[in-house]
Formats: sequence, structure tokens, C-alpha cells
Amino acid sequence: MPRKRMLHAFRAARDVTSYDERPVLPETIDFQVHLSRNSRPQPFFLICEHDTMIATLLGQGRIDFKQSNVKYHRLEPGDNVYIPAGTPSRLVPDGETVQIRYKPQHPGLEGAAWYCERCDAEIWRYEFDTAEELPQEGYQRACERFNADESLRVCEACGWEHPSLDLTGIRWSDIAGELKAETSVTE
Repeated sequence: MPRKRMLHAFRAARDVTSYDERPVLPETIDFQVHLSRNSRPQPFFLICEHDTMIATLLGQGRIDFKQSNVKYHRLEPGDNVYIPAGTPSRLVPDGETVQIRYKPQHPGLEGAAWYCERCDAEIWRYEFDTAEELPQEGYQRACERFNADESLRVCEACGWEHPSLDLTGIRWSDIAGELKAETSVTE
């Protein structure tokens, strides 16, 4: 998907899938717009070094928060939800949704975290620097490690085991490849 200065988000959303976080504006524009079309819960809580914002364009659902005085926020078209730096958040759609996430051009550190469904303790977290690897690569690596090592999925506080993640239809490796190809063309 070529990046453009103008975006018809609904047309562009036809080419994205769950949690692609596909940047759609030219690389030189800051704040960058990342597009996803989601139909199932995000596989982890995303933690960003900088403030971000989610805009819901289509569909309904909620965004769950950890380590915040707000537990969740219902989402419907037109909602814009501010996410403070360092706040773990997770999108949970009711059916198909289209979201835009606004992030800085250089987002810095990001992390994927999982929490116990019984006691709410953090089970495991994977952090990475987006200057060294693309967010999609970090998400893929985090989920693969979480699935590969059963000990990472067990809550130390209460012993509950988080199920392994179903990553069917998530295209992080493909998106990362496309973004790297775009960068090599512009250099």
C-alpha cells in the first residue's frame, strides 16, 4: 500500500487486517497515522513510550487499560481516545472495526504485556526499541516467545495459565517486509 499525503481511510482499510498498525502517511510526517481493521481482541496490551491516540472510524468495541484510573472506554465511530505514555491498552472489538492510531514518527520504546485474567497481575512483558526493529517485528517476536515458552504464560501470583495466542490472519511479518521494501526504495 503506497503512502500518500491524503488518505481515504475506508478505502485503505480494505487492504489491512487485524492489528497491522500500517503507517499510511509519508515517512516524513509526524504524527504518523497507523491503520488497522480489527475483528478480534488484540493479542496483548500495547505499551508505548510516548502518548498515542486511537480514533475509531467503523464498528464498536472497547479499549481496556491497565495501571490507570480508567478500566476501559467504550468505542464507537467518531471516538478519539487519548492513551498516556506508559499506559498498557488493548483493543477489544465487537465485530469488525477500523481504527487509526496516532503515534510519533519515531515512537521509541514499545512493549507487549499480558495480564492474569484471575488476579490482574502482569504475567510477562516484552519491550523493544522501534529504532532497532519495526513495531510489527516486535509484536511478532513477543507473541512467538509468549507462545513458545509455557512458563511465560503462567501467573506467578496465582498460578493461572494464559492460553497460547491464535495469530491466524495477523500479518506482522508481511507488513514489516513491505515497510522495509518501501524504505529501501526511498533511500
